[in-house]
Amino acid sequence: MASASSVPVPSSHLDAARDAEPATKAANAAMAAKLPFADTADFAAAKRGLVATVPEGIVRTGGGTVLWNLGEYAFIEGELAPDTVNPSLWRIARLNLANGLFKVTDRLYQLRGFDIANMTVIEGDSGLILIDPLTTAEVSRAALDLYYAHRPRKPVVTVIYTHSHVDHYGGVRGVVDEADVKAGKVRVIAPAGFMEAVSGENVLAGPPMARRAQFQFGTMLPRGPRGQVDAGLGKSVARGTPGLIAPTQSIVKPVETHVIDGVEIVFQLAPETEAPAEMHMFYPQFGVLNMAENACPLLHNFIPLRGAVARDPRIWAKYIGDAIAMYGPKTMVLIGQHHWPTWGNSKIIDYLEAQRDLYKHIHDQTLRYMNRGWRPAEIAEAIDLPPGLAERWTVRGYYGSVSHNVKAVYQRYLSWYDANPCNLHPLPPAPAARKFVEYMGGAAAVIERARADFARGEYRWVAQVMKEVVYAEPDNKEACALCADALEQMGYQAESATWRNAFLYGAQELRHGVFQMPVRPGMGADTLAGLTSDVFFDLMAIRLDAKKAAGQSLVVNWRFTDRSETLVLTLKHSTLTHRMGEVAANADVSVTTTRATMDHIVMRKLTIPDALASGALKLEGEIPKLGALFAMMDPPAGMMFEILTPGEGR
Repeated sequence: MASASSVPVPSSHLDAARDAEPATKAANAAMAAKLPFADTADFAAAKRGLVATVPEGIVRTGGGTVLWNLGEYAFIEGELAPDTVNPSLWRIARLNLANGLFKVTDRLYQLRGFDIANMTVIEGDSGLILIDPLTTAEVSRAALDLYYAHRPRKPVVTVIYTHSHVDHYGGVRGVVDEADVKAGKVRVIAPAGFMEAVSGENVLAGPPMARRAQFQFGTMLPRGPRGQVDAGLGKSVARGTPGLIAPTQSIVKPVETHVIDGVEIVFQLAPETEAPAEMHMFYPQFGVLNMAENACPLLHNFIPLRGAVARDPRIWAKYIGDAIAMYGPKTMVLIGQHHWPTWGNSKIIDYLEAQRDLYKHIHDQTLRYMNRGWRPAEIAEAIDLPPGLAERWTVRGYYGSVSHNVKAVYQRYLSWYDANPCNLHPLPPAPAARKFVEYMGGAAAVIERARADFARGEYRWVAQVMKEVVYAEPDNKEACALCADALEQMGYQAESATWRNAFLYGAQELRHGVFQMPVRPGMGADTLAGLTSDVFFDLMAIRLDAKKAAGQSLVVNWRFTDRSETLVLTLKHSTLTHRMGEVAANADVSVTTTRATMDHIVMRKLTIPDALASGALKLEGEIPKLGALFAMMDPPAGMMFEILTPGEGR
């Protein structure tokens, strides 16, 4: 999972939501009749071991700003879902309200409901081992404070990151001081490739990923039966200050065993599963298996709606199978870094086997249809979960979905191209939409036909065809309104929390426009500092305006004294390339500084003239050429670009 910061929603955004249409009520009633709602065992499991709930259900800053508020979800009560919420989604939304400090077994506790993820606490001989310190420092600190209110106040001696998504490391500064890490008082352990994965998933494509995350998590939707009710993995993503402290120890072997403060931990690497760098853990003396985020009680994503490299469900299933074989016979409690535990060996094996088969089934059946020449959308319509899986609550598509996971498998193997040459070089969306609408008799005719289809409950088609009218005529209010109405009904029917959020947020933007937020740096200072200089200059290269650089050439030597690094940056053919560890004899400019200084310049905490005046930045050679290079760069990308309409100049 990756983060999306929540902001208050203007009250005007609440005004235009409609009620469920008859077709939506019928679809949700059919879902209610289809699944075993009499099975309420998960509700007992979600509350088992509760010590204390989140105080007032709220986390505030020292100044009183509310960063987390479970009270926003007070409308979620009772077994019967409103007509505007899929009843299966309503069930997980109720379960995800369980919150507070929970005792899992002796010396092992979990803090749930402070964020979308869990923080696990293991009581070592002299201190605490914290696993996944949530998304932001403020909520992580509040969670640890609740633990200390009910358990002995031992110091934190180790922090473990199970994987490279921000909700599993971003709150680290709320629970440990970096000075203690540097002094060796606190260890920070992560799977091999952790820092590279943090950079790769969230930096180079950070702004569009953050924009898309608004749709996935529904952070700017109102909370309510016609708005955001859940995020699948938890209620939502906590607000506050994310940070990062680099690991001091990496798990590099497929299986490693370490004794940490008297606690034996067996680490099992599971790379390229739910995250590029991820690992499971087994705690033999407690009989507890921690599957991180690879075996949640739902169907996960092969590609999240926010975007990511396509994940490999084949190897994902393999690592679950390996965990069953290695730890299954000795496991009495199964935990994860989302949701609630499972108790009892036979139940755990059954649960994990279902998870293993879930991911392998979707993978294998997609490949089966691919090998028969079927296209992504066709396969997505053809595949559903088989008997034995379909009726299980623990594999329902609350976060991922069979439909978009099928398309992710197709993309992983065969790319975006479906092999039909007609789709190889189509017109871009806006000009294509104008031609479609013209061929269909004009916008008014299309809207008239679509209204009839809406009345028949054909919301998928109405959204599809209205998208063309909106892209052809972005100012057509009737088309925007009808498209919004169709998306809204699709949201009310969606079992997946992420689909619901995307549909409803799309409707909101069509009705009210893109909600403008203050311009902020694309990444935190900790993340920027954690980048290798290799990735840092890749980040610089993607901001180069090729037209401004046309015909220009430049060679720059860089020396970072704090990292003992040198590199050569070359501008040629309107492209920036660099070579680490080299110095060019023919450089036009030579720069001597620290990476920390460059980070401050990028974060706009320091200007180049001030850095020069202070001596933090030293230049030799044709200095104006360096200024010309920076003038060729785009400003840091904002993320509030158009999605529902074509956008300016397209």
